[in-house]
Amino acid sequence: MAESPDRELLWTPSAARVDASRMADFQRWVGTNRGVDTTSYHDLWQWSVTEPDAFWMSIWEFFDVVHSVEPECALADDRMPGAVWFPGARLNWAENLLRQARRTPDSTAIVAVTEAGEPHGTSWAELERQTANLAAKLREMGVGPGDRVAAVLPNTAETVVALLATASVGAIWSCCAPDFGTKGLVDRFVQIEPTVFIGVDGYIFNGKRIDRRDVIGEVRRALPTVQHTITVRHLDPETPLPADELDFAKLTSGTAEPNYEQVPFEHPLWILYSSGTTGLPKGIVHSHGGILLEVLKANALAYDLGPSDRVLIAASTAWVVWNMLVDSMFTGASIVTYDGSPTAGGADHVLRLCGEYGVTRFGTGAAYLTLCEKAGSEPGANYDLSALRSIMTTGSPLPDSTWRWVYDKVSSDVLLGSDSGGTDVATAFVGANPLDPVYTGELMGACLGCKVEAWSEDGSPVVGDVGEMVITTPMPSMPIYFWNDTDGTRYHDSYFDTFPGVWRHGDWITITASGTCEIHGRSDSTINRGGVRMGSSDIYDAVEALPEVLSSLVIGAELPGGAYHMPLFVVTTPGTALDDELVDRINRVIRTEVSPRHVPDVILAAPAIPLTRTGKRLEVPIKKLIQGVDEAVAVNRGTVADTDVLQWYVDYAIKFRTSL
Repeated sequence: MAESPDRELLWTPSAARVDASRMADFQRWVGTNRGVDTTSYHDLWQWSVTEPDAFWMSIWEFFDVVHSVEPECALADDRMPGAVWFPGARLNWAENLLRQARRTPDSTAIVAVTEAGEPHGTSWAELERQTANLAAKLREMGVGPGDRVAAVLPNTAETVVALLATASVGAIWSCCAPDFGTKGLVDRFVQIEPTVFIGVDGYIFNGKRIDRRDVIGEVRRALPTVQHTITVRHLDPETPLPADELDFAKLTSGTAEPNYEQVPFEHPLWILYSSGTTGLPKGIVHSHGGILLEVLKANALAYDLGPSDRVLIAASTAWVVWNMLVDSMFTGASIVTYDGSPTAGGADHVLRLCGEYGVTRFGTGAAYLTLCEKAGSEPGANYDLSALRSIMTTGSPLPDSTWRWVYDKVSSDVLLGSDSGGTDVATAFVGANPLDPVYTGELMGACLGCKVEAWSEDGSPVVGDVGEMVITTPMPSMPIYFWNDTDGTRYHDSYFDTFPGVWRHGDWITITASGTCEIHGRSDSTINRGGVRMGSSDIYDAVEALPEVLSSLVIGAELPGGAYHMPLFVVTTPGTALDDELVDRINRVIRTEVSPRHVPDVILAAPAIPLTRTGKRLEVPIKKLIQGVDEAVAVNRGTVADTDVLQWYVDYAIKFRTSL
């Protein structure tokens, strides 16, 4: 990678570290087995996107993917949407993850940590044993390929086991975090008609015991297709369960032999959920093979992970990076699951855990590192972080000062990488690699196999200027479909409506002449706070259910320096004032019915909600105004139903920008 003259050089990998990396090993393998000689990361990336069939088949062979039937080729059809990957192959995602159990059965696979109680370790052999037992019980319940298992579980070892067992039988996994409100959970799960429902009785957060049995019961009653309910008991493991609930701990006990259903490459693995900007959240379906190939590439090559590594990613199961935490185990790395507040006992609590448990790779949202910085934390001086080799930050841009803080106060010899991807593909499009140096504010470049470009509105590639981030060739972890989208219309309209045949992700990006990148935030109206996306419709449904609220508008605006502004504008019913009591009720209903992570920064009384002539809320134009985009660029007044209402929001944006 060329030097970045406008950026401060923070860290350069040593020649020995580069040579010992798995990326360099893959380069050598490609040279020997494919006759492709590359001398830099950019050279390797260029080959990966110009010869995708050869590249992805190389990933399959280099990592010796466990399979029962060989594929005919890697990429049989490169249409988007509609790409055909590894036709004829049969495999199982869980079997590939758990093959470490046969290599080092007694080594630690998971260290489970909570706010309360001692950490609990699970060996690879024990992980496979628990998975096999739960999978056998699921089969006894009649669960098989294509059936859905819905779960409301935190970031714990039990959740990993439940996911692996579901995948083992070829069923489809779908999980939400236990801090979701009832409506948010039902809106997601009712669509997929699950056969089995797994819930947790509660959790501890910031020292508080939060009982979720009532919520779990409400969700269960709203899902008529559920035939079996399984409960993970964290708060009250002694009290007998109701007769119609099964104890998770008992189901994972026994002597069942591992049995991995062999499924086609494109067989559905899990359902993740979009933000639901309009209507119900979309169910994003990924495949066994697509996720397997992608995570081998990402975790072993880009993140340079192997059996000697230990990974901690501070995330709830609502965030796709939890899936990425589990995916890191494909390399043989062990993981630390953490169920609790990241700031329990202090802002840098999770970094303390990194030192305590010998973590070599730490993943977190950018906002967490900035919080530690502003709190004056000095984790490098206070904890033993000598094992830490890399840090992944994602969710939002990282301020330049926080990049420097990491090297000053955390570790001077760590690869700090900022990644940008999404739930849509369960991975990164652009991010770090072990071969290149780190500069403030820059993402090193596009990931292997990701042909990322910045496009202007007319579909022309731009370099050195802000454009829409697009992906012009398919990736195996792109969704195979959206749930209940029988004709593919919603899938097409989500990514391919703007530029036919080209994936538009919804981020603003600048790609420099040297290939480095800078992400400027969302180009659509998704509320993306700390990396956890939430659709505006979820918030509208909750807020507008209050009798005092007539209508509302919520905005999530990324600002310079990594800041984020989330105002909620409400129009009250005639004769109702937006007083402190109503503000408290609105915040409470969002916290309980939607998500505590998405309580707005400020709630403001507005004269009306700005609408298009067809009745759609002007979310994106108002977001752009708040971000400082000129009014003439942000909104076309000719499409606005009431320009006087629009002017009120223009004036608000001006006042807000002036106050910064």
